[in-house]
Amino acid sequence: MEDAPHVVVVEDDMAISDVVVRYLEKDGFRVDAYGHGGDALDALLADPPDLVILDLMLPGIDGAELFRRLRALAPVPVVMLTARGDETDRVIGLEMGADDYVTKPFSPRELVARVKAVLRRVQGSIETIEAGASPVLTAGDLEVDITAREARRAGEVLPLTAREFELLAFMMRHPATAFRREELLEKVWGYTFGDTSTVTVHIRRLREKVEADASDPKHLATVWGVGYRFEP
Repeated sequence: MEDAPHVVVVEDDMAISDVVVRYLEKDGFRVDAYGHGGDALDALLADPPDLVILDLMLPGIDGAELFRRLRALAPVPVVMLTARGDETDRVIGLEMGADDYVTKPFSPRELVARVKAVLRRVQGSIETIEAGASPVLTAGDLEVDITAREARRAGEVLPLTAREFELLAFMMRHPATAFRREELLEKVWGYTFGDTSTVTVHIRRLREKVEADASDPKHLATVWGVGYRFEP
């Protein structure tokens, strides 16, 4: 089990936490669980895991603050747990840079599938270089090195999350092609269903990091009534 991916569950509802832990362990994950934000933070900073499942509403240090402190130390992937229908929680999680979110009540099997999908992306096990394609993509002063999983603008390394990197790389590999949000959700996230606001928020965050002027994007263009297109 030492080689198994290490997942930390931070959830103060012990009934939910126990179910999640049980399903993850059944799938071969090594799991620790915490019900208090302060206890979780100490453990996470001492030994960052491969992935964190994080509830936003926690006693002690809340989920948002815990997320910020963790990400200041290490780019650990995070799957947020949010209240059913609470759009504010979803947007907060996505704006902060969460890799995914699941709304309560949720299917434990779906949560495990989401965890696996995020880890595959982070570990780069999903093929990112197409046959015969260059491992380095360029557009103006923007450069994306697929092999190194690093993006630069004017020579400066961009602080992209794993999902932001995958989204940018996918769009750069398909320049001047308009994609619907549903298509991007399937191609980049691997979901055939889900909330397309996930894509919208990630595009907005990418523009803030990639574009010289996020309010007047030159590369990540909006195609009104359709979705988005990458302009080289």
